[in-house]
This record gives sequence, C-alpha cells and structure tokens, in this order.
Amino acid sequence: MDAGHDIDDAGPVSLHGFLTPRHGHADALRTLLLDLVGPSREHAGSLQYHLHEQEDGRFFLYAVWRSQEDLDRHNATPLLRAFMAEPSAWPRSGAGGTGSPG
Repeated sequence: MDAGHDIDDAGPVSLHGFLTPRHGHADALRTLLLDLVGPSREHAGSLQYHLHEQEDGRFFLYAVWRSQEDLDRHNATPLLRAFMAEPSAWPRSGAGGTGSPG
C-alpha cells in the first residue's frame, strides 16, 4: 500500500448509529442517553457528541473523539459501564454504528 493512502490510526474517530428502544422502554432509554451527553462532552478527547431523537422513536448518536485511545478511556468510565449494564439501554435490534478514523 502506498504510504499516501495509509489510514492514520492516531487521528479522530467518529461513531454514529441509531438506537431503537425496546417496546415500552423509550422513556428509560431517552433518560439514559440524555444523562450521557453532558458528561461525555466533558471527557478528554471528546470533539463532538450529539444525540437526536427521530420522529419514528429511534435515537441517533453522533460522536467524534480525538483518538481511539480517548474513546477507549471514555468507554471504560463508570458512567459508560453503568449505561451498558442497564437492561433498558439495550436496543431492540442492536445499535448500528461505526468507528472509523476521520
């Protein structure tokens, strides 16, 4: 591979995806997601962190982190670990998302 086409692993990492709440859990998921926004924006390396609720009831999350290392640190925080352990946080059909160097 030509060096001019290498992906910069140290560059920004963007995540985006839709989360579809399980039936009867939209309010709980909304609360959990909204509780993540402010603190996540304050974490080191957070460049952007946005949450949008769609008309069809899904939530769209878009985040950009300075590096994979910053994202890994964010994912290891008690805040994120508690979110992932909460049953109502798990979407009905799986969260779509990608992590890709920006």
